[in-house]
Amino acid sequence: MSKEKPSIPKGTRDFGPAVVVKRNYIFGAIKSTFEKFGYLPLETPAMEQLSVLTGKYGDEGDQLIFKILNSGDFLAKTKPEDIEQGSKHLTRKISEKALRYDLTVPFARFVVMNRNEITFPFKRYQIQPVWRADRPQKGRYREFYQCDADVVGTNSLLCEAEIVQMINEVLTNLGLTDFTIKINHRGVLAGIAEAIGEKGKEAEICVAIDKLDKIGKEGVRKELLERGIAGEAVEMLEPLYNLAGTNEDILEQLQNIIGNTSEGQRGLQDLHKVWQYLAGLNSQALTSQNASEAPRLQLEVTLARGLSYYTGCIFEVKVNNVNVGSISGGGRYDNLTGMFGMPDVSGVGFSFGVDRIYDVLEELELFPSSSQVGTKVLIVQFDKESEQFALPLLQQLRDAGVASELYPEAAKLKKQMSYADQKNIPYVLLIGSEEITSGKPQLRNMQTGEQQAVAIETVIAIIKEQEV
Repeated sequence: MSKEKPSIPKGTRDFGPAVVVKRNYIFGAIKSTFEKFGYLPLETPAMEQLSVLTGKYGDEGDQLIFKILNSGDFLAKTKPEDIEQGSKHLTRKISEKALRYDLTVPFARFVVMNRNEITFPFKRYQIQPVWRADRPQKGRYREFYQCDADVVGTNSLLCEAEIVQMINEVLTNLGLTDFTIKINHRGVLAGIAEAIGEKGKEAEICVAIDKLDKIGKEGVRKELLERGIAGEAVEMLEPLYNLAGTNEDILEQLQNIIGNTSEGQRGLQDLHKVWQYLAGLNSQALTSQNASEAPRLQLEVTLARGLSYYTGCIFEVKVNNVNVGSISGGGRYDNLTGMFGMPDVSGVGFSFGVDRIYDVLEELELFPSSSQVGTKVLIVQFDKESEQFALPLLQQLRDAGVASELYPEAAKLKKQMSYADQKNIPYVLLIGSEEITSGKPQLRNMQTGEQQAVAIETVIAIIKEQEV
């Protein structure tokens, strides 16, 4: 039997210790901000019923859901005619479950199932992996973590303003400075559709406009025509590609395009309210116009967000000096819980793409040195006597909160020092017969090579000082 070469599926990755430490640094920054704003942690299963997920992400999203074959003989209940009716029909016969596509729909399902135990408004954050059958490329994976924060049970646009604040705080705490928080409103897009005589076709318009950055104006025009938008209506969309000025200027220009359409007016009023809340929260730095630089929060009318459940404000975040896709996005989804039999519950939330944030921080070299260090001290041993002397010292170090290791066997010194080098351990304690007699091990700084005989209390003090 030939040996199989080990591998992992495309679009997935192993994470070694050094990477996990950095990822935990990102998770920590996100969690602390979420909890500061009153969000509580939640976890849901990796698997959901396929029926829970389908129909929530639009046709393109549904195609990216990873289906799970039924246990046992998954073809037992199928017939030849099931295959003849096509893959969509056959899927319902052989797959009842799927890996979660995002964290928002499982959250809505949880809210409906636990409505009697939840205190509304209900704020939750959730940090777990999701899976998408997408084509792997830079910044796009088939398995990746999302960090969501959602609140349901209130229509207040204060929630949208706080989302903008949370995004800004997390990214600033991670050392990022050049990023843009884009905001739009699905009501604005609906109003545009009505104003050009294509009322009810905002979904078709949104899907095409959402691709503006990828396929350009001509590509958008072509796709709009292919999606059944009249040629005259397509031409009426031209002013959207030429909006300019401050956020306030763009809102005024949109007023002229949208006219008196009810949905469009609702969208513009909501956006104005978000700006007012941010001003009241002293977040002018996010929205004010500076002659030398654009505000971090920008109204982007071509932002559509393809997911079909957004009904109000929508968000997307881009880092401007790195070639990576959006690192965060979200919006209001008033009707989502209604799909599960719980109508009239408004919700709004957003998600961080941790894997993309990791790539950004790595490229910009923004990870602090403290996020790259594990063990602080390695105790080197030469024989049984030095091992016995080292054991209480090891416990003293750990009791003091110093990450420490005792090399598990009396190997050659070169091997033990090489171990410390490869693990980037900054200090080594050497214990020989003289050190045992004096009670003072030799402390070596692995970066400078300096070495001194000191008491264990001094070792602890030196390392603690380095951590400050």
